[in-house]
Amino acid sequence: MASQPFTLKWGIMATGGIAQTFTKDLLTNPASRDVHDVAHKLVAVASSSSKDSAISFLEKVKAPDGVKTYGSYAELVNDPDVEIVYVATPHSHHFQNTMLALEAGKHVLCEKAFTVNAAQARKLVETARAKNLFLMEAVWTRYFPLSIKIRELVQSGAIGPVYRVIADNSFGNDGPNGTLTFGDEHRMVNPDLAGGALLDLGIYSLTWLFQILYHLQPEAEKEAPRTVAAINKYTTGADEMTNIIIQFPKHKSMGIGMTTLRIATDTDGQNSSGPAIKIQGPLGEIQVMGPAYKPLQYKVVKKSGGGKVEVVDCPIPKDQERDWGHGMFWEADECARCLRDGKKESDTLPLSESIVIMEVMEEALKQGDVKYPDLITTDVYDPKSPLNTGSNH
Repeated sequence: MASQPFTLKWGIMATGGIAQTFTKDLLTNPASRDVHDVAHKLVAVASSSSKDSAISFLEKVKAPDGVKTYGSYAELVNDPDVEIVYVATPHSHHFQNTMLALEAGKHVLCEKAFTVNAAQARKLVETARAKNLFLMEAVWTRYFPLSIKIRELVQSGAIGPVYRVIADNSFGNDGPNGTLTFGDEHRMVNPDLAGGALLDLGIYSLTWLFQILYHLQPEAEKEAPRTVAAINKYTTGADEMTNIIIQFPKHKSMGIGMTTLRIATDTDGQNSSGPAIKIQGPLGEIQVMGPAYKPLQYKVVKKSGGGKVEVVDCPIPKDQERDWGHGMFWEADECARCLRDGKKESDTLPLSESIVIMEVMEEALKQGDVKYPDLITTDVYDPKSPLNTGSNH
């Protein structure tokens, strides 16, 4: 008889699209993805604007009975039944919202991008460590079986040392007369919400550069990259196209991370344009078919392969009863395993690495002269900040 799975009790902070997707994944049966050691319980959901939003959220995600709803984040983080808070607010709010949860003694899974700048990221990490709480940036893609297989493939020496990774995550939202198809208030382009291509989309290009070029460096030889960036700004002041080169001179490697809001990585929706990511070594390359955030297939091209290409499909498992499965459940499983085992951070995305990635993004935005308002860049915690109370709605 197998022992009971460790069950983690979740509170969901915010009720938007990504919160819905994550929560629907949380509610799937772990057995449908062949997970039997951990499970999840949805305990509470909060909207900063109204309890009604939280109630309608439960209908949208087909939540079971008995889930609590709150019209404020403060009530959520003070609920004694909540063990971990999933912060699904805009990037602009991540620092204040995560601090709110940590100060209330809750573990946190915070959506990416982790924060707006590196100082905020460092403050979150210091706070979590001082309070002995678990904290993780929700880079769901890192926990895909596909990503794990690719990292193992690289570590096995299958393509030799990786000297270059090229990654693109771009959306085709080009509009007439130089516009984009997003309104200026939309979170994708609104500086008040830390909008722009880099923090929302480019983070996935960087995820691929980092999980290969930085993460797999032995601890004793960890080398933070040099960063060179070029940015085209949109009329709102946010970045609409950003290209970053990260350089690891000691490892003789470079990564090229690309993102834009004007042309899609996947031109026709069928991946006819080829891979979104190329991982290159002297013995071959691994091609990851996009999108970079939710890849379902990779190819291995060997120098000595004689034209034969190995194609590996990694579909996302579905819970047939709920007719759902998106791929965010794996990061939730990681949180549960870490907490079960008494770990305060994930080995797959250590907090030190989240900070280095924020440093790269901050440096890129600085080189491109992208500036965000003080309210969202400060690293001074304020429980009464409008970002925490919702009073700026």
